[in-house]
Amino acid sequence: MRVFVTGASGHIGSAVVSELIAAGHKVVGLARSDTAAATVAALGATARRGDLDDLDGLKAAAADSDGVIHVAFKHDQMLSGHVAAAVATELATVQALADALAGTGKPLVTASGTGTLGELGRPLTEADAGTPSTAADAGTPQSRIDSEIAVVGFAQRDVRSSVVRIPPITHSTLDRVGLARMLIAIAKEKGFAGYPGDGANRWPAVHTLDAAHLFCLALEKAPAGSRWHAVADNGIPLRDIAQSIGDHLGLPTESVPADRLQAYFGEFLTMVIARDLPTSSLTTRRVLGWEPTHPGLLAEFDEGNYFTTHSAQI
Repeated sequence: MRVFVTGASGHIGSAVVSELIAAGHKVVGLARSDTAAATVAALGATARRGDLDDLDGLKAAAADSDGVIHVAFKHDQMLSGHVAAAVATELATVQALADALAGTGKPLVTASGTGTLGELGRPLTEADAGTPSTAADAGTPQSRIDSEIAVVGFAQRDVRSSVVRIPPITHSTLDRVGLARMLIAIAKEKGFAGYPGDGANRWPAVHTLDAAHLFCLALEKAPAGSRWHAVADNGIPLRDIAQSIGDHLGLPTESVPADRLQAYFGEFLTMVIARDLPTSSLTTRRVLGWEPTHPGLLAEFDEGNYFTTHSAQI
């Protein structure tokens, strides 16, 4: 299968490219710079120059493929506070890809986050995976749930569309600026590893390579209009994550009260850090046969790579 991959040089996208090539697929990866193009080529894929703002280019690349995996997202824009703009670009991108694939029955797999329905005031349950969207899922204009709803709806246009929901912590040696890196960098700066309140709220996590394998499985066999959870650790208490970070850095671990969250975590993380988001992947494992095989988050921390190289900037 000839597969077009957006975000092909990034943290998750590069792992997806390697997974696809290992499975025998030919890959064309979107690259927005010469550096990104070189990275894509080094992975064994064909680089196609362009970016998410070039909708005509995205349509052409999708039309020339047997399937599309879309993992690119304007994270830098979101982190700088321009969430609505990043979400608008995402929605325009998936619409363009669907326009190119409509009526073909070809697969379109896109990335979302397990935190999306948490934005609606409830944690994700197993009933949310592997099923079509409903009107009750409608989110706000600043939520990625809008593009997720659009993607599963593309099944009505004869696109074998599916969504892979990625946990807030996706970890591996490929991670350079993810949330695990951010929490470690903050602890180093502040002199202690903090957690919100009693730290009992839970975050799911997955190893990058396990997530990449799920994207490949979804491309190959996910039914149209479905959603899947790339979750290995169903929910790790933030207190345990902070304790592990503190232990590895030789720093104390402390609770951060509500009125000090922004001073410690910063504006962006304060919006999400206290959410309780336990997430099941039982349906994903049962239906698609996905089984994580790589270390969990705390085991990854114990391997030490997160505390020796590639610290995030905060």
